[in-house]
Amino acid sequence: MQQFCCCLGSRTDKVSPGESFDHSKSPSPRSDESSNIFQTERHCTDILFIAIKAAFILILLVLIIYCMAFGDIYRIINGYDDCANVCGRDNRPDQSLPCKGADRTDEKFLLVEESGGTESALHRMCVANCEEVEGFKPFLNRCVRKNNPTEAVATRTGLRNFFQEVSEDLEGCYREMLWLAAIAFVLSLLTLLLLRVLPGLIVWLVLAAVMLACTAGTLWLWFKWRYESEQLSASAGDSARMRMNNWLYYAIAATVATLIVLLVILVMRKRIKLVVQLFKEAGKAIASMPFLLAEPVLTFVTIAAVIVLYVYFTVWIESAGMLVVESNSSAKYVKDSTMLFTRWYNLLAFLWFCQFVIGCQHMVIAGAVAGWFFTRNKATLGHPIARSYGNLVRYHLGTVAFGSFVIALVQLLRTLLKLLMHSVRNPQNRVTSFLFDCCQCCLQCFERFLQYLTRNAYILTAMHGDPFCRAGRNAFRLLTSNALRVFAINSVGDFVLVLAKVFVVVATVLIGMELIQQKPGMHHPYVPLILVGIFAYLVAHCFMTVYEMTVDTIFLCFCEDCESNDGISRPYFMSRGLMEFVQNSKKALAVDSRTATTNQALRDGKAWTAANNKPSATADTMQQHQRATAISETVD
Repeated sequence: MQQFCCCLGSRTDKVSPGESFDHSKSPSPRSDESSNIFQTERHCTDILFIAIKAAFILILLVLIIYCMAFGDIYRIINGYDDCANVCGRDNRPDQSLPCKGADRTDEKFLLVEESGGTESALHRMCVANCEEVEGFKPFLNRCVRKNNPTEAVATRTGLRNFFQEVSEDLEGCYREMLWLAAIAFVLSLLTLLLLRVLPGLIVWLVLAAVMLACTAGTLWLWFKWRYESEQLSASAGDSARMRMNNWLYYAIAATVATLIVLLVILVMRKRIKLVVQLFKEAGKAIASMPFLLAEPVLTFVTIAAVIVLYVYFTVWIESAGMLVVESNSSAKYVKDSTMLFTRWYNLLAFLWFCQFVIGCQHMVIAGAVAGWFFTRNKATLGHPIARSYGNLVRYHLGTVAFGSFVIALVQLLRTLLKLLMHSVRNPQNRVTSFLFDCCQCCLQCFERFLQYLTRNAYILTAMHGDPFCRAGRNAFRLLTSNALRVFAINSVGDFVLVLAKVFVVVATVLIGMELIQQKPGMHHPYVPLILVGIFAYLVAHCFMTVYEMTVDTIFLCFCEDCESNDGISRPYFMSRGLMEFVQNSKKALAVDSRTATTNQALRDGKAWTAANNKPSATADTMQQHQRATAISETVD
């Protein structure tokens, strides 16, 4: 099987306590040592989906070639006349239509004139110059009317001058925009540094701000209700009394919500401390592997290439068609069932490839971070990102193809449902609209659940080398058994990361206001600021996506370490900071403290004296020392 999927042999090196996972041919661990969680002896997973994806791509190419055989991309770019002659091209003749086959090389513009109210009354012809036709002007190889309603609206509202002025503004301040882009990059790095150095302060400040905002809002609602009740006279009408009662209802609801928030923070304070520690560990991991921050850039470039390819294929598909001669001696191109099927097949391919690229990014980050977590001596880490890429390409492309296909299929169903909604929705029938909205909401929730579960399944695949279904089942088990911890991470952690993005955007825009508004001759300075803010958000989002994936990976590694090891007979791989959040943390930390003392004594020569006084050291003492040494090699 491994030869079939080009695994190029198997690897037998496993992680042993006290060793890096890149050490080859390490001996198998004894029963009293830590369980080998990060597997380096892997095999190809979900091979079937590699074959399915290859067949899918082959079928897509066949369908695109079929559309190219019956299509012409210039039918979309230049258009064609009533005789199906493409403007600006030397056309081939057709026996079914005598007027087809004219040379329209010099007639590059399509003019469409209406001679009636129906589509069949449209008259299409190719012209050499739109200016020669009265009342028309050229636009995208078409002749459009000069006094069309859109242009009239643009003239009356000043949009024509607006776009011209904006182009002048962008040309005049492009240097400042480049500087602001660099500032956004630096601020994103600074934010990551703050999340590593001061995660506790940031998290608790955010929670304190939330509590203060909830309390202040609740008090304001109560004061507002009291003010309305005092101003209410005895002869007030029902509307005034209803308004006063509404303020009372708002105040009661806000009070209940504030109490719930305060109780949740109070009950989950220890789990919030775990979130803080996970942020610290994520900062250490990214500092050890800084090239992880380049992963979103590679993903962005790849997705951009996928989008370009999708647009190119779409243009060919839309240009394809069979020549159909109508009764009025005009012709047009009509798609057959294969071409219509290719349109949706191409959309599914686009969705699948986008999710596949994103899944590859998740798998690479998860593999590198998991390898970092389960390496005791971080100095011997080697090249975890390159190794993670190797594991992805060599073993787990099928798993990513499986997970991305499931998400893409749900996205395609949502698209089909939206199309069905627009085609059959009746504004008068509210029941049908409500049912469609419910289905759309359910599919959207299901898609988000699948995305979250798939991302965690990728983490376990990168950790254990499991296939997608088994990894998804284990991920669901881990998430449900640590539901409160997951809630703390997904609520507090994600909220902090969102605020980090907001900080980068706001700081960049504020700096931009000082730089751009000082430029003379600016007409609309807010337009460059908006563009800079969007770019700053994209930069911050790329950095925070890596940080979020790193936190999720470390959390699942922490859960696996807790389940597989006990910290005493089987030492933990986690750092001392994370050991405080396990049940037997005191015993594990006590063993760790005794280990530190023993190692210091060995370095000072005291252990040698003790050995001379007690030459008959038992085997149990030696094993305890070896286990403790394994713990001490964990680098914080």
